Amino acid sequence: MAALSSHLLASLSNPTRTTPLPRRSSSSSTFPDGPLSSKSRIEVNDSKFGRSAICRSEPARRQVEIVFNPEEKLNRLADEVDKNNKLPRLTLFSPCKINVFLRITGKRGDGFHDLASLFHVISLGDTIKFSLSPSKEKDSLSTNAQGVPLDDRNLIIKALNLYRKKTGTNNFFWIHLDKKVPTGAGLGGGSSNAATALWAANQFNDSLVTEKELQKWSCEIGSDIPFFFSNGAAYCTGRGEIVQDLPQALVPNLTMVLMKPQEGCSTAERLNLGKTSSVDPLALLEKISLNGISQDVCINDLESPAFEVLPSLKKLKQRVLAAGRGQYDAVFMSGSGSTIVGIGSPDPPQFVYDEEEYKEVFISEASFLSRQENQWYAAPTSTTSSFSKSGAAAAGK
Repeated sequence: MAALSSHLLASLSNPTRTTPLPRRSSSSSTFPDGPLSSKSRIEVNDSKFGRSAICRSEPARRQVEIVFNPEEKLNRLADEVDKNNKLPRLTLFSPCKINVFLRITGKRGDGFHDLASLFHVISLGDTIKFSLSPSKEKDSLSTNAQGVPLDDRNLIIKALNLYRKKTGTNNFFWIHLDKKVPTGAGLGGGSSNAATALWAANQFNDSLVTEKELQKWSCEIGSDIPFFFSNGAAYCTGRGEIVQDLPQALVPNLTMVLMKPQEGCSTAERLNLGKTSSVDPLALLEKISLNGISQDVCINDLESPAFEVLPSLKKLKQRVLAAGRGQYDAVFMSGSGSTIVGIGSPDPPQFVYDEEEYKEVFISEASFLSRQENQWYAAPTSTTSSFSKSGAAAAGK
């Protein structure tokens, strides 16, 4: 880290010329011949706030340089925090999800919709690093992605605030979010970040509360967040906050490809929901449990209204279906969009590579993912490939 320094060293013999102090090495060092004379030397004294240097020469002349390094001070404070805590730092995988089917079953009085959906975690995800902060006033969040809020509009900060409110604890954190999941994609990336932050905060407090309590609290800041406290596959109802674990998850090595145009979609509450499917969601769930995923069970009641908003998204799905005959078991939109999922192959159709119209499309391979009880999701052992033809960052915005 670059030190911030303020030089107060002025030449006694030539006020227009200065000689910089040498870099820190030992307790004393000798200046070359120059304005301080050949017998000048510097004594360096360290303190926890920085270092001071006294330059002595013959005859007795004193010159002082004061170097203030706030980053060094913060690092030393952080080291003290680390020494006093069993778990000073934690790096966690924050995976996203897809909706294998999504049925809208009614409109609620609070403006939300009741839904019934099969959620499943997949292997595309962000990485979040947590460190205890010496601050007792605020969290500090950084990220590699543009456009991501770093204040309490971010679900990570909301989750940490919620945990402190519910438990009365006072740990604050330094957090770095390495973003891979695109936003406005219907993949629940922000919800996953929030669930991961709640789980991390609980680890730093020796698992003060149960995962069930974390799951219950989490619906206060987002409808999709409780799902991520499942084993990775769940039948979700209500606004999405009523989570029923499915012990027999879908085939973990079943591959898929995600294709997301730059344009995002509105949330379900902002889409014009007209006619929806009348298929019983429990019948869809039973059919998937018996026969696996097929095109006829991947019903998403948000597709048609999303396609009205983004006709190009409808065109992308139709073209993937036409070009990928036999390549995919099913092609559908996840959540409120705008990600199109092709189940059964990690590769997109060739036209996505070839045509200029799709140069900005985010592409990622993925597979289904689950977790063990009392453990968080583990990053896949093989690297998940994601990119866009234009060379834009896989994290999107």
